[in-house]
Amino acid sequence: MQLEVIKHDPSAPADAVIIWLHGLGASGNDFVPMVEHLNLAPAHVRFLFPHAPRLPVTINQGMVMPAWYDITAMTIDREIDATQLRASAAAVHQMIDAQIEQGIDSKRIIIAGFSQGGAVGYEAALTYPKPLGGLMAHSTYFATQGDITPAEANQSLPILVQHGTQDPVVPETLGQRAVAHLKEMGYQVTYQTYPMPHSLCMEQVEDMQKWLLERF
Repeated sequence: MQLEVIKHDPSAPADAVIIWLHGLGASGNDFVPMVEHLNLAPAHVRFLFPHAPRLPVTINQGMVMPAWYDITAMTIDREIDATQLRASAAAVHQMIDAQIEQGIDSKRIIIAGFSQGGAVGYEAALTYPKPLGGLMAHSTYFATQGDITPAEANQSLPILVQHGTQDPVVPETLGQRAVAHLKEMGYQVTYQTYPMPHSLCMEQVEDMQKWLLERF
């Protein structure tokens, strides 16, 4: 599966890449404003904002919409189509491969994902066979934590997890569970929370900027 992508190149040749995955029913356009908000100079960062494929989503009465995978039940742990999730993660791997072929060091490629995109981000980043620069997981959950096969190359992957304490869509409990499971698996995780619903806030963006500049 090849994804349609919005690409934003820096003024100088890119030496780093962020691949940003949007949430259910949204599009790559959602996070384009982050290019300006983050202001990651002196790094020359290429931003890639892929659009999810259009799929029927069971919890939305089978309506066809942008979705990285189907959600069949909104239990606390979510019931999902893991095959579709892994197909989306494989499409992200293809994007990473393409950036490496263009001369970007894999260690300067970061995956970011919001909500459903974050669940794909966990799978894509932790299973990629070359060392990546980091993973940012926003307002999301670790959907494949029970049967993921992580790659040894990313056992030391820096992970930033951010969540709103007032999130009614993906309760913070799921963010906490993801962090606990990641730590059990031996990952180094930074966990940050904000008094917000299922969204982003400026304080969070400032924390993101600091974390990203440390990676780059």
